[in-house]
Amino acid sequence: MTGPDTLTMPPSADGLSAILEVTRALAAPFDLHTLLQQITAAAQRVVQAERVSVWLADADGQSLHVEVAGDLPMLRVPLGQGLVGACAQQRCTIHVPDCYADPRFNPAIDRQTGFHTRSMLSVPLIDHCAQLVGVLQLLNRRGGVFDDQDQQLAEALAAQCAVALTRVHLTRQLVQSELLRQEVELAGQVQRSTLPAAMPQVPGYAMHGVFMPAAATGGDTYDLALLDQGLLVVLADATGHGIGPALSVVQMHAMLRMAFSLGASLEQAFRHVNDRLADTLPDSRFVTAFVGLLDAQHHQLRFLSGGQGPILHLQAASGQCTAHRATSFPMGAMRLQALKPAVVLDLAPGDWLLLLSDGIYEYADPDGVQFGCARVEAVLQRHQAAMPAEVAEQLLVAVQAHARGAAQDDDITMVLIRRLPVA
Repeated sequence: MTGPDTLTMPPSADGLSAILEVTRALAAPFDLHTLLQQITAAAQRVVQAERVSVWLADADGQSLHVEVAGDLPMLRVPLGQGLVGACAQQRCTIHVPDCYADPRFNPAIDRQTGFHTRSMLSVPLIDHCAQLVGVLQLLNRRGGVFDDQDQQLAEALAAQCAVALTRVHLTRQLVQSELLRQEVELAGQVQRSTLPAAMPQVPGYAMHGVFMPAAATGGDTYDLALLDQGLLVVLADATGHGIGPALSVVQMHAMLRMAFSLGASLEQAFRHVNDRLADTLPDSRFVTAFVGLLDAQHHQLRFLSGGQGPILHLQAASGQCTAHRATSFPMGAMRLQALKPAVVLDLAPGDWLLLLSDGIYEYADPDGVQFGCARVEAVLQRHQAAMPAEVAEQLLVAVQAHARGAAQDDDITMVLIRRLPVA
């Protein structure tokens, strides 16, 4: 039987912590064999499966072969054949509590290995380009059968595995020549793949995002995505430049998305991701990050900000800008013992939320004078009747005019949200 696509039950603290740890771990290995070993070990730990198999799609897209399956020999199955083939062909999770009662199950492998398969979860591995990477297959939950929460955790793990496997395949294609240049290019591709492909459509709102790294890779990122909890709004900036900071923000971004997809609240997601980063980032590394959830029905934005600011709220009725400060120190700087309450902004018709990275505020002219917050507010006030994309363009024009030819030496990232006036 095929299980539900999503569940509304929020994860336990242990479950959320475990899946975030897996997400962090899968961001590291670039060797296929090592990665597959980590995937199988993670699945056994998180979902309590007795055995885990990873099937990868062949280049022709018409069959799959098993890469990691304990003592199994090399096997290949056509698309549509058996439970693995059916999962790949249908691109949906197949949950079978009693395998021997399902006609699609092939008992020959059990006879060959001496292993007795009772229950099975088969989860498709789909990458960010909607391409089939393979199938993650979990056999026999310890102490019983797989339940809905097991399926939810397996699907969350599979989503991260697909991205990690795609990254490994890209790496293997690029390592033949110009290794350093290709590593930088790969990091940039991975980073850009996490950005929104298109702006979410939210009735009564307009929004726009800009990402302009100073080099091939950057330490910034942003996100605008519709979740069950509301519109997720993220802007983050990792210390430094190059591959290291780029992978830091990718790691943070992936863990945030994972936490929210598992039903975590704003506070749960912020705290768990902060603590994971604190445990894993070098002492000199941290990430300033704004994380907010917009309730578009009640026009309220709740946010927490780890070192990211100022956060500009232009109130259309008065034309005044309020600059909100960060609610805590940068993410990953240290573990959080307690959280300050989230800031709540009421967005009236015509109001703006403006999030900018340091690349705007600290862009300096040849005399060392920075662009600063006052110039940002002035541009926003002059163009507050425009749409977000136009305001972003006007900000860049103003920054370039101020720079008088000075080169960009920091990443520029912007998120602009406007509640549209009532007609």
